[in-house]
Amino acid sequence: MAVKVLVVDDSGFFRRRVTEILGEDPSIQVVGVATNGQEAIEKTQALRPDVITMDYEMPVLDGISAVREIMRRFPTPVLMFSSLTYEGARISLDALDAGAADYLPKNFEDISRNPEKVRQLLCERVHALARSNRRSLGLSSSPSAFSGTSSVGQPSTPGSGNTMHARAAAGAAAAQPAAGNDRQAGAAQRSSPPPRKRQYKLVAIGTSTGGPVALQKVLTQLPASFPAPLLLIQHMPAAFTKAFAERLDKLCRISVKEAEDGDTLRPGLALLAPGGKQMMLDGRGVVRILPGDERLNYRPSVDVTFGSAAKTMQDKVLAIVLTGMGADGREGARMLKQAGSSIWAQDEASSVIYGMPMAIAKANLADGIYSLDEIGRYLAELG
Repeated sequence: MAVKVLVVDDSGFFRRRVTEILGEDPSIQVVGVATNGQEAIEKTQALRPDVITMDYEMPVLDGISAVREIMRRFPTPVLMFSSLTYEGARISLDALDAGAADYLPKNFEDISRNPEKVRQLLCERVHALARSNRRSLGLSSSPSAFSGTSSVGQPSTPGSGNTMHARAAAGAAAAQPAAGNDRQAGAAQRSSPPPRKRQYKLVAIGTSTGGPVALQKVLTQLPASFPAPLLLIQHMPAAFTKAFAERLDKLCRISVKEAEDGDTLRPGLALLAPGGKQMMLDGRGVVRILPGDERLNYRPSVDVTFGSAAKTMQDKVLAIVLTGMGADGREGARMLKQAGSSIWAQDEASSVIYGMPMAIAKANLADGIYSLDEIGRYLAELG
């Protein structure tokens, strides 16, 4: 059965191009278009799409307010479009806070210059969200009926984190994960006992789709006195990581900043890899930020950071792989495992996309498989 998509954008050009790109995939069907947020809500109710692509800046009702209302009334995975700017990053993070599942940069030049690349990326994201774990997004298995007072037009609350926390907690508590090709291909989940107490010189966390929500959920549980430094690798565009680091820093008791070349590790400080670049540790344990190699699929890459940590820290690393598409982190985790370090993976039920953690589980690299709540709690207990 084809994935049903609702395309929402006030630009006629962009609506047409997105519809044409998605229409090239025979397993995707664009069932409708909307020109503003209010129309998006009405068409979501009427058409019940599997996935919605959503612009932010629109007349009548903006995209974030529309996402919040759709998630309250007819929960549906939303892919948000935003510009490749600092403000675009802030908007994307606000959209995730409102309930969007993922985002893509809205770049008209790429659509004209690299149509095949754009088609592959957009269709891949739509399919992934259609298969995503609806419970981990706080979505019911079927659209909910309208109830209660409308919240249309209520302003977003940047950085509040309440919606993010509620969605992540709902996913962790889910008894049965939603069906999906990625998850069905994974190894059977096992219940891991609580980890043994160990002293670590470094905690390294890698993630992709669903990661901003997951990282916030985990890091906000850590005390200011957390005893180890942290390296965070989130697949994100270059313009987004600074805004994301600033948001995490405001919400967390630990300190969070976008990593810079020459940064030194210290307890209670989390360094976020800059988008478009690679983050490594040198022989002295100093952070090095290198240009992103075009031959690598991911910039930043979890494998690159994990691999350098294995060489530098040997058996003193706790590596954690959270929700995300693909298998980035698996080979770096293998190197860490061979050096004697510990590996945790997020469980299937609380992952938005059970790809990266599934790769860890299938390779038998995980010392523990835990829900998002458990990962935050067990990390906090290291202090």
